[in-house]
Amino acid sequence: MLVMSYGTPESLEQVEAYYTHIRRGNPPSPEQLNELKDRYEAIVGGVFPLRENTNNQVQALQVQLNQDYPEYEFHCYQGLKHAYPFIEDGVSRMLNDGISEAIGIVLAPHYSIMSVGSYIKRAQDAIEQQPITMKFVKDYHLHPLLIQTLATRLTDVLAKFPGTPKDEIRVIFSAHSLPAKILEMNDPYADQLLETSRAICAETNVSNWQFAWQSAGRTATPWLGPDILDVLKSISSDEQIKHVVISPIGFVSDHLEVLYDIDIEAQKVAQGLGMHLERTASLNTDPYYMKVLADSVYHRMSVNVL
Repeated sequence: MLVMSYGTPESLEQVEAYYTHIRRGNPPSPEQLNELKDRYEAIVGGVFPLRENTNNQVQALQVQLNQDYPEYEFHCYQGLKHAYPFIEDGVSRMLNDGISEAIGIVLAPHYSIMSVGSYIKRAQDAIEQQPITMKFVKDYHLHPLLIQTLATRLTDVLAKFPGTPKDEIRVIFSAHSLPAKILEMNDPYADQLLETSRAICAETNVSNWQFAWQSAGRTATPWLGPDILDVLKSISSDEQIKHVVISPIGFVSDHLEVLYDIDIEAQKVAQGLGMHLERTASLNTDPYYMKVLADSVYHRMSVNVL
């Protein structure tokens, strides 16, 4: 198994190299670097939870696969997009261990050519002309157990509004924004996120909901919107909404986009608007999420098409 994820620095000293890699070799300005470091320092004093979360997810998935399918022996290798071990490092370790058949999966349920597709392309390039074949799980955004698990989280957080009718609580599902040009490419990302949102609402009988984007990059080209901070402001002024749940279904781990962009930045905006804002808990190593991944891998194994 090649388990792929975005990656994160392990310390503040690694932030500049990490940011430079994201920017395709272009170093950030001192102002940009300081801003990113400040954000990391703001989440539990500079702790880097994504690295530990990803490590734990990879280990837990290996345990789950071997537990659920004892007729096989699974070994999970980690491959990160923007930090060591890179995707290419994961493939190299597979080759060094004599692996000839593998499955690749990304720790993200929704497919976009710019996100999951780019991970797969990196892995495909790394195995080109190498004695290894690899199939890929492209998405699992409507896996029944995933929907059930996310629905349970939403139900749990709705209980934090005692005495408030459910239809007076606005549920905002969110995911990482991508450049808007994906809409011209018939990319399924936005549609898959809406499909997940609708499925969760059907499971929880939630009707007062909408979708918003977050954590957009700062580039000259437009990104998908509306931004979640703008949504909070508009529903406050236009609809007088005072009770809000954010469910960041595009993310599976606690990391900067959740712990800072929502828990600090969005929460600050909400408090300034007099809103009561809560967030659904991240999946991290939830046993049911591990079963979703394991089942998706096993299903991909049984499909002959690469």
